[in-house]
Amino acid sequence: MPQGLQVLQVSSAMKNAPLQRTLIKQLKGYKIQVLSDSHHQQALDAQVFIQSEKLDRRLLSLFSTGQVAEYELVYTINYYIQFAGQDALPMEFDITREYQDDPDAVLAKSRERDLVLSEMRQQAANRIIRQLANSYSNWQLTKGQ
Repeated sequence: MPQGLQVLQVSSAMKNAPLQRTLIKQLKGYKIQVLSDSHHQQALDAQVFIQSEKLDRRLLSLFSTGQVAEYELVYTINYYIQFAGQDALPMEFDITREYQDDPDAVLAKSRERDLVLSEMRQQAANRIIRQLANSYSNWQLTKGQ
């Protein structure tokens, strides 16, 4: 993370969203002060606002019985990053994973799907952090010109 990025606000359209919690946890690992509400008096280096996160699934294959054998999970994230005195930068990306279903093991597959979704959230938070660092560096370069 760039040195000048010390205080961030992370918020979401959905109160206490799972991706928001994951992102805050990872940012704190970088020793960044993260504020999650808008009632602060401290100057912010940047703001990250998660507008939406959505999980869709697409059918990939069927068993010979006609039951679904495999899905593609598509996790779509819309968010924006805003630095002091700058317009918000809208961002969007998808993370996809293949997921094999088994109608005979519904509970186990449900738990596995939750684990896959958790991993997808971790990957999304990492990607947001990389984009935040990259955008901040670019902002510093253009601000200095």
